[in-house]
Amino acid sequence: MEYEKIKPCRELEPFIHFYWELKGNKLETQWERVFPDGCAGVLMNLGGNCLTDNGSAIMEFGSTYVVGAMTSFKDSFIDNDTYLIGVCLKPATFANFYSYTSQNELTNHTVELEKTNSFDIDKTLQNPFNYFNHFYSERIKNKTNPLQSVINDIQSTNGQINIYELSKKNFITVRQLERNFKRLVGLSPKEYSNIIRFQNALSLIKKSRQNRSLLDISFECGFYDHSHLSNEIKRYTGLPPSLV
Repeated sequence: MEYEKIKPCRELEPFIHFYWELKGNKLETQWERVFPDGCAGVLMNLGGNCLTDNGSAIMEFGSTYVVGAMTSFKDSFIDNDTYLIGVCLKPATFANFYSYTSQNELTNHTVELEKTNSFDIDKTLQNPFNYFNHFYSERIKNKTNPLQSVINDIQSTNGQINIYELSKKNFITVRQLERNFKRLVGLSPKEYSNIIRFQNALSLIKKSRQNRSLLDISFECGFYDHSHLSNEIKRYTGLPPSLV
């Protein structure tokens, strides 16, 4: 399997994490697992039919799909003729480009987009990342993210911030904060914070290379103990900490 990430143009950096391209390998096929990161994405299938959403959905050649934020891991089958290309959007930025249903209705789902919102297959094949830059630059509805300051607070604390403190700091009620997150991110602020905390712990585990105990990492990341951390990792990845 070949996987590549490309940065968007500077104008789009506030809204898009990266573009990506994935191609299957002629010598092997595999189930590829991705973990929750709080982001939605858009992708096009340029290869053979691809099983995703743990085998419950099929992405067909030439179609464009939106992938909602996830609350657990997702498996896709990468065959030798798989060719996917897409965009990883930053949290709460889907509405900057698309007029669509609440993100809450897309959580954990892969949904085909209508033609008016789909990528042009010929332009994608010709020069995909240059085309994506033009595509999204022309579609920007507004250049502000109403949840940006809240998201910054969650990320800067690695998910270790109380939701009531978060709402008070951003001069918004908890109920309104919940409603806005469900609509724009597809998750509650608590769910998003937990995912950011999990991602931070996962990063520390990978970097430590067994030089630090799971208990130390647990305490640093705001978990009660190593058992609590292990359970969260298994919930988000389907794997024990030793295998992620």
